[in-house]
Amino acid sequence: MASKKLNNIYLKDSFSLAGPIEAKGAISNFDIVMNDYYYHEKTFEQAEIKMQKVVIDNILHQNHLTEQDIELLVAGDLSNQISVSNYTASFYQIPFLGVYSACASFPESLIIASEFLEAKRKGYSLCVTSSHNLHAEKQFRFPIEYGAPKPLTTTLTATGAVSALLTKEKSKTRIESYTIGTVVDMGIKDSTNMGAVMAPASAKVITDHLKDLNRTIDYYDLILTGDLGTVGTKILKEYLKQAYRIILKNHRDAGSEIYLKSQKMYAGASGPVTLPLFLFNKILKQEKYHKILIVGTGSLHNAVYVNQKLSIPAIAHAVSLEVE
Repeated sequence: MASKKLNNIYLKDSFSLAGPIEAKGAISNFDIVMNDYYYHEKTFEQAEIKMQKVVIDNILHQNHLTEQDIELLVAGDLSNQISVSNYTASFYQIPFLGVYSACASFPESLIIASEFLEAKRKGYSLCVTSSHNLHAEKQFRFPIEYGAPKPLTTTLTATGAVSALLTKEKSKTRIESYTIGTVVDMGIKDSTNMGAVMAPASAKVITDHLKDLNRTIDYYDLILTGDLGTVGTKILKEYLKQAYRIILKNHRDAGSEIYLKSQKMYAGASGPVTLPLFLFNKILKQEKYHKILIVGTGSLHNAVYVNQKLSIPAIAHAVSLEVE
């Protein structure tokens, strides 16, 4: 059993930075929008480091906190050896844990930070994630300048950064429980179809969560997956129905909805920032849902393994939120 209920762990606040394409999509209320992919730095990699620093500095400022008030920083990104998060952490005197579950990294960071806080009487933990289109695309696929053609199954890496402040002080959003996922490999080798790669892992963790906590799918007002995209979403619903006899109705996918259809972004967005951008700036601000299961989905591949024609494993982690 990889599920656990939590006591008195709350999401106190968040801060979001979005890229230029994301700002023209379905969300218009980001805290900061960057119009230049270099973000006034020399490289895209340095720009992403700055993006993480900006969301950390701003969430501390708006909550009247200093870095000395934060007892744990948990962060992850898509760069090799999570180098963006490592560099960012070097600017702060905060104990740091780096995580990598690809696009499932944000829920993983929430799980770790929540467990740390539960063992404390009080305090704050900070979760951070980011992704940068022009940084990640050249690492996992091809540099944009190549003009490589993309199939319609492709999801494009979203640009943005998000910080989330966790505390034991009561707030509107409680982290109620979680389920740690298992790695699932269905033998798919196509790195341009990550929705198909991740959908079975998403179905597995949803099913495990419901079974472990003795719940039905109707317990939740919303099942919010991270970045399956339009292709992966269809597969998830069919796979849950066929493999687990679960009819998924109360579902939205951040990757499928963060862009407008008129933007023609293939199958939608990917990247670890996709889920928290949509969660904090769309779902929670709607004040429509009271029981939300967020499911981060990650494709665990790199360019070397893909070029060696190995199949692509996937992971998904689930975190249950209760909103007043």
